[in-house]
Amino acid sequence: MPETITTTAGPEPKPWISAIHAYVPGRSTGADGQRLIKLSANENPLGTSPAALAARAQAPALYPDPDSTALREAIGAAHGIDPARVVMGTGSDELLNLIAQGYAGPGDEVIYVRYGFSVYDIAARRCGATPVVAPHADYGTDVDALLALVSERTRVVFVANPNNPTGSYLPGGEIARLHAGLPSDVVLVIDQAYAEYVAPQDADGALALSAAHDNVLVTRTFSKIFGLAGERIGWATGAPGLIGTLNRIRGPFNVSATGQAMALAALGDTAFVEASRVHNRDERARFVTRLEALGNHGLRPLPSQANFVLVLFEGALSAEAAFEGLADRGYIVRWLPSQGLPHALRITIGAAHDMDAIADALAEMADAAK
Repeated sequence: MPETITTTAGPEPKPWISAIHAYVPGRSTGADGQRLIKLSANENPLGTSPAALAARAQAPALYPDPDSTALREAIGAAHGIDPARVVMGTGSDELLNLIAQGYAGPGDEVIYVRYGFSVYDIAARRCGATPVVAPHADYGTDVDALLALVSERTRVVFVANPNNPTGSYLPGGEIARLHAGLPSDVVLVIDQAYAEYVAPQDADGALALSAAHDNVLVTRTFSKIFGLAGERIGWATGAPGLIGTLNRIRGPFNVSATGQAMALAALGDTAFVEASRVHNRDERARFVTRLEALGNHGLRPLPSQANFVLVLFEGALSAEAAFEGLADRGYIVRWLPSQGLPHALRITIGAAHDMDAIADALAEMADAAK
């Protein structure tokens, strides 16, 4: 009989896949498994639009429209975009990954800023490209630092505006300057997951840029201000060539019938969206004012245009101790040592009484640590 060869080695993934650090979502429980008030995932504290909840009950349990036609038409009408230049995704995360896959590969480079969204690193490595990280400017995006790293190997540049997890924001002039400095064969991706929280007069002009140029893609999501994080619905707009690439490689039926119905209803509930924006603006300002009063304790909230605040702990109270202390008081926020921010907490803006409780707790802990 032939000799049986026994091996314990299984299939090996590609080396660039092995290099990926899997995305870690915001937790909802403490170390002991106890459920806490969740301010770690930037969800809408006002919940979900009543119109969207009503639409959920009417959605059929059949295959969805694979092209999300009605939803794309509504997005186009809301933003003055040709629906043919809109593509839907399973959250904007799917689209961020696919744009890297469509335009980059082994030997290519993908640029993003230090303290940018952690999915950008995953998107680059997933397709075998090399991630290139630009220096930050006081935790914000530095256009000159990004442009200085562009080479003949650059294929994609990711910029979140507002940025996650820092909350920083580039005005329209800086976004336009970044685009003007890029070669025409480099895709500029402007991730606008938090765009609806920005006052309309402060819009960065990215949608107009994507309508005017062949190498600009803008992504958005229904997970944040619309309160549909559990449905996983995102969209992107750009030139026909970019949209065609994404349509070739996106998942079929990638947005459920329920998700399409709810997103369509949520898009039309402008009163809910505006109430959410105003609540966030007012509570964020009030919370930041409370924290700024603790500046002599080493707490520094960074300026934010999003629905969260990144708080730096530069004194006796450490971010880790504050994270654990807040968990003891019933709150889970985001501590980010894996993103190079062991000295910071990202705190979602929640209900007024929750923000007061967190500010009180931080003041108490900071006093005790002195």
